[in-house]
Amino acid sequence: MSRERADAEFATRDASRDGLTGPGPDDRDRPRGRRSSEGVRVDPEAEASHPERRATISALVKHEPGVLAEVAGLVSRRRFDIDSLTVGPTTNPETARMTLTIEEPEPGVRQVEKQLEKLVPVISVRELGRDAVRRELAVLKVHDDRPAAVESVAEMFDCRVLDAEPGTVTVEATGSSAEIDRAIEAFQRFSVRELTRTGTAALARGTEWTTDAEEERYERPRIDAASSHTTAPKAPTTDD
Repeated sequence: MSRERADAEFATRDASRDGLTGPGPDDRDRPRGRRSSEGVRVDPEAEASHPERRATISALVKHEPGVLAEVAGLVSRRRFDIDSLTVGPTTNPETARMTLTIEEPEPGVRQVEKQLEKLVPVISVRELGRDAVRRELAVLKVHDDRPAAVESVAEMFDCRVLDAEPGTVTVEATGSSAEIDRAIEAFQRFSVRELTRTGTAALARGTEWTTDAEEERYERPRIDAASSHTTAPKAPTTDD
């Protein structure tokens, strides 16, 4: 028996004894799907069955330095497709509200929520429904020698003229993202020199609380207080 054959048989017996039996590399099924930029294999069926959609996520966070940087770092590391991120105060001076607008398939939306909930400064996270109240603000500097024409378009889209100088009119547009898009498109007939947008600010509609933490903070004490004010029956009195 040649040395090469003996080594092969020994390797086979050794692998069988250690429980390493199975098809060789050339006989194994090849994984399907592309790899992401991080090298993770993406299942083509899962990817195809979940088209991208726009989602608005509200996060109640601690009002302290570094929270915005931490959330921005998470978005950057995970490569989430974020359209806008806004942050501002709430009725509680100890908390702030972050509103994220993202374009992700359904698994990506759920992943954004889960990853945000893991951050220590994040108190509560919720995706807002389609009926939520959403508003955005944009400021445009429009260059044209016909200020009356610019102001006419501004009036058509309920925009506010902030400044008018020879050759330049600065206007403010407010509304939903779609309304802002239409206003900007209308001003493109002129020369839009500069543009800035705030991103989406949003709250749940009606009596619904935007996050669970706010409901816990404001509703529970009110209910408990109402329960504690129930009138106890009076003890009977006796006449002397």
